[in-house]
Amino acid sequence: MKKLVIIPTYNEKENISAMIDKVFSLPEAFEMLVIDDGSPDGTAAIVRGRQEEFPGRVHLIERSGKLGLGTAYIAGFRWALAHGYDLVYEMDCDFSHNPDDLERLTAAVTGGADVAVGMSYYASKYVRIVTRMPVCDATAGFVCWSRRVLETIDLDAVRMVGYGFQVEMKYTAWKLGFRIDEVSIVFVDRTEGTSK
Repeated sequence: MKKLVIIPTYNEKENISAMIDKVFSLPEAFEMLVIDDGSPDGTAAIVRGRQEEFPGRVHLIERSGKLGLGTAYIAGFRWALAHGYDLVYEMDCDFSHNPDDLERLTAAVTGGADVAVGMSYYASKYVRIVTRMPVCDATAGFVCWSRRVLETIDLDAVRMVGYGFQVEMKYTAWKLGFRIDEVSIVFVDRTEGTSK
């Protein structure tokens, strides 16, 4: 199975290299696609340097300007589908999502789920009430998508570009009848860099 971790970045020079090291230290073979929105701090240059160290495993899309989280993930999903990945993950660069949990998300999807959501303890109940979606943390940004979900969702129809993107994607998957499982995780506040 080909597995791709998508990490959108903007000014993450303090975290990106450590994140690459951590993900690639895991027993499972993950690849990484960094989508950088023109970080003035040199994040993309660091990634280009790491590409030489991990040829074929670190990929980079450079965009000019901050174009939004949702558009970054949509670009990443399209890239993943075009390059034949089976499992595609969303993850923050700031270590608020523990890379060790990637394996738990993988186990949920290979165990029968179509989507696995890393659910933090402080989940958003408001979204659940409004959408009636049986997902405790619809705003979560630590997610594993099976290829067939991403192929089925009309990515051109996704409207949200900010954090609402997270809710829209999960809601769409649920309305299409896909199975969404949640994996309990601990969300940690970033220790390096500035929150976006």
